[in-house]
Amino acid sequence: MRVRPVAPDLLVEELADRLAADRPGQWLRVAVDGPPPATPESLAAALVDPLRARGRGAVHIAAGGFLRPASLRFEYGRDNPDAFYAGWLDEDGLRREVLDPLAPGGTGQVLPSLWDPATDRATRAPYLTVPPAAVVLVSGQLLLGGGLPFDVALHLVLSPAALDRRMPADLRWTLPAYARYAEEVDPAAFADVVVRADDPRHPALVLARSDPRSGATRPDRAGSRAASERSERD
Repeated sequence: MRVRPVAPDLLVEELADRLAADRPGQWLRVAVDGPPPATPESLAAALVDPLRARGRGAVHIAAGGFLRPASLRFEYGRDNPDAFYAGWLDEDGLRREVLDPLAPGGTGQVLPSLWDPATDRATRAPYLTVPPAAVVLVSGQLLLGGGLPFDVALHLVLSPAALDRRMPADLRWTLPAYARYAEEVDPAAFADVVVRADDPRHPALVLARSDPRSGATRPDRAGSRAASERSERD
């Protein structure tokens, strides 16, 4: 495995170049996955304008708008890491309202949010029409390994020490869930793009076999045993 440091602004430009060239003429469903200290939503938002400048429409959707109701999320307590790991994200809703409509032959009509966790009510957001061949960036945590049909998986990873150090105090109870995610799903082993984010000022790209600058290899996303295991477990 080789790692290439890259400035934050150049990281955005490189990722925009890569995504803009992927599956031209088709919708592209991109997961921007990472724990809160990695701020995946910030990276997804930063990619929107550069993608549009490259001729690809772009839409950012936060997975936080697709959490399950509080009665389900907190069934085993408000700070249960196992429930957080397997039961907070409404994967069926995200698939139904965002990802499936962008599959080949889909309607292109997506719902930008489904549930407001603050009010614990449906957001009643209107549907939006995704432009043809647009890139839809779905940002959030624990997005990979559950069988969601993303076309590209971008994973932001922190070392266990950095994650422990940078996790906000009110979210430290989730740390066992991220440890379990790394062990059982191991998204860094199969994501299409892996970015080390221990220090947000100094990200680094983990180079895959497809990158001519690297001799490293990374297993194919479809080959993740943990992906099917987690899907069956849920």
